[in-house]
Amino acid sequence: MNALSKFLTPSRVLVVGFAVLVLLGTLLLTLPQATTDGLGLSFLNALFTATSAVCVTGLVVVDTGTGLTLFGQSVILFLIQVGGIGFMTFATMFAILMGKKITFKERLLLQEALNQVSVEGVVRLAKSVFFISFMIELIGAVILSVRWSFDFGWSKAIYFGFFHSISAFNNAGFDIMGNFSSLTGYVGDPIINLTIMVLIICGGLGFIVLADIKSNRKKKFRLHTKIVLTVSGGLIVLGAVLIFVIEYSNPKTLGTLPLGTKVMAAFFQSVTARTAGFNTINLNDMYETSLLSMMVLMFIGASPGSTGGGIKTTTFVSIILSVLSTYRNESRIVLEGRTIPKDNIQKAWAITTTASLLIFFIVSILSLTERVDLMTVLFEVTSAFGTVGLSLGLTPALSVAGKAAIIITMFTGRVGPLTLAFVLAQKRKNQGQIKYPEERILIG
Repeated sequence: MNALSKFLTPSRVLVVGFAVLVLLGTLLLTLPQATTDGLGLSFLNALFTATSAVCVTGLVVVDTGTGLTLFGQSVILFLIQVGGIGFMTFATMFAILMGKKITFKERLLLQEALNQVSVEGVVRLAKSVFFISFMIELIGAVILSVRWSFDFGWSKAIYFGFFHSISAFNNAGFDIMGNFSSLTGYVGDPIINLTIMVLIICGGLGFIVLADIKSNRKKKFRLHTKIVLTVSGGLIVLGAVLIFVIEYSNPKTLGTLPLGTKVMAAFFQSVTARTAGFNTINLNDMYETSLLSMMVLMFIGASPGSTGGGIKTTTFVSIILSVLSTYRNESRIVLEGRTIPKDNIQKAWAITTTASLLIFFIVSILSLTERVDLMTVLFEVTSAFGTVGLSLGLTPALSVAGKAAIIITMFTGRVGPLTLAFVLAQKRKNQGQIKYPEERILIG
């Protein structure tokens, strides 16, 4: 029993928990009741779809709106909600409602799941996560339901409102509009666009940031919150400007739209590239420069402790600050009167390097198995790693090997490349007890 306890570290429990959730979703989606043809999804397609839902990605091999029944869509919605907020958060809230005490080991698991540096206050944070998520999703669902009541009957409008609100807040990108159309039919609708964008941004900021904003109304935010808000806002604006300028005269995307709609569409594509997966214009018609800009946004992704993926905004900032300090020959990295610890910088470089190598490896595989242009492959893989869900149409046509590769990429992107590396790596014995002499090597 002690050996099992030592083996099941918080990182391993987190990975195993996500894997079990994926397996449960896979089994449910193979049932005849899950698909409109009454046959159920094949095991591989069910595994792909369940992984995409649990990892809040949105890449699909079967159209959610037309290929899945109400039961199948409900399974997707359940997987999105639990996968986005985190199964440990749900388990904690269930235990609290049942009157059970949260043990220290469970607090350690919460600490890992919520990406906290200590166990202090993790149960309180879990409660905040649950409450904040529920309230934001409810508000979004009400607004969307009222808007869609003008297009559909109230029952359908309410269902559409709740489905897309939960999907947007959890940065999942699943839609039930049908025919892989996403929200292209609402490119000029300000209510749909603004509501979905706000939901995506809230989910992508991270629960730590949302809790900090909720509790610190005098704007005395912690450094983490300041970095996340500044970088997230900057990336959204920069992405929107680039897309607006590049696509301004493209007749297949923004070219024929009124000026106000062009601005809104540019911002929507920039926001959704931050790991959400919805789109209001046809991505296949965009210029390659725009797609490259979106890939950078997808790679950076959302923020730590959020429903989104990518290397995360704080990782990106840490890398930039590290590079600048090297240029200036500074031994310490200081930001707003605070020194960033060395282990934070090392972790940022490890995450970025691992992510880059993973994308390179998966792109190499797909370029052999799928035989399509490199831009399409690179976009699809980056989207999978960033748990974004945007697609240039490759995913539904993937081979068996291609689906397996994307499944691995989505799962790694959700649990985090470094977390997965910690799970797979064996800790070296006597590490840190022996100090070896230094010897410089040539760099650059």
